[in-house]
Amino acid sequence: MFRKVCVTAIAVLAMVMTVQGASAKQIIRVGMGDAIDSDQGYGARYFKQVVESESNGEIEVQLFPGGQLGTETEMLQNARRGTLDLAYIGIGNAVPFVKALGTLTMPYLIEDHYDAIKATTGGLGSHWNEICIKKGGFRIVHWGYSSFRFLTNSKRPVKKLADVKGLKVRIPQNKILMATYKSWGANPVPMAWSETFTALQQGVVDGQDNPYIVNYTSKFQEVQDYLTEVHYQYSLQPMIVGERTWKKWDARTREIIARAGLETQQYWIAFQILEAAKAKEGMIKAGVKVSTLEDEDQWKKLAMENVWPKYYDFIGGKENLDLVLDALGKK
Repeated sequence: MFRKVCVTAIAVLAMVMTVQGASAKQIIRVGMGDAIDSDQGYGARYFKQVVESESNGEIEVQLFPGGQLGTETEMLQNARRGTLDLAYIGIGNAVPFVKALGTLTMPYLIEDHYDAIKATTGGLGSHWNEICIKKGGFRIVHWGYSSFRFLTNSKRPVKKLADVKGLKVRIPQNKILMATYKSWGANPVPMAWSETFTALQQGVVDGQDNPYIVNYTSKFQEVQDYLTEVHYQYSLQPMIVGERTWKKWDARTREIIARAGLETQQYWIAFQILEAAKAKEGMIKAGVKVSTLEDEDQWKKLAMENVWPKYYDFIGGKENLDLVLDALGKK
């Protein structure tokens, strides 16, 4: 009888331990502003795949696209508080928390994919991370590369500077973007991302700017007739984690997250280059007329003359700009 009781007790204990082990799976939540089929969404899915594979399924990554967890500013705040694990944040939305990151939003500072990579890896990558930890209470897990913010509108083709004058263009809450569009004679209108499609549809604003993949997956081809390839700002979307969360994780989790971040960063740039061409083709097939600028040197000259000198303090000092210029071989 005693032996049967012991066997039964051991069996029950094993079942309890199995249930406890199953429920002990670590959950990591990732917040995103863009849709799941955007480049941000593809990056997040790749990150999820790597983390869950490297952890042998012990870590489950849950994705919340399309602003389900709030605006990017709200998600950044929650990540800093430790109530949200990870979030993708457009670089402009991180500037209020870390002024130096505003350097990367200066018009025509980053002029191609190579510049974007140089400005966010190696010594500069470490530099931004150290500043984010010290000033913002968060760190960058990896960078997302979404290419240039191309201008779309419903009024007319924009091929030269005179064509953009007076256009009402939706922009995020960003002083540098505001000053840049004003330097060209346009009428920039700060607006929440969640309101953008409806505002375009109803004619509250004439246009907006975003990379090809974002434009296409946001279905702007349904409410915009024209797109112009303006190369004034490269869209960077880092994944961030609050320091409170980072310190709470054990060493193995941090190692897995860091490794997955590095792999995702490498994957993202290749994905973006390949898929942007498909998104462009999709917009053209939908009837969007794509233009290139005939006088972009004038756009660049006006933006640099009217924006750069006025915003040194906004980005934490001219030395931050000089640091990037030097790394890019442009000083």
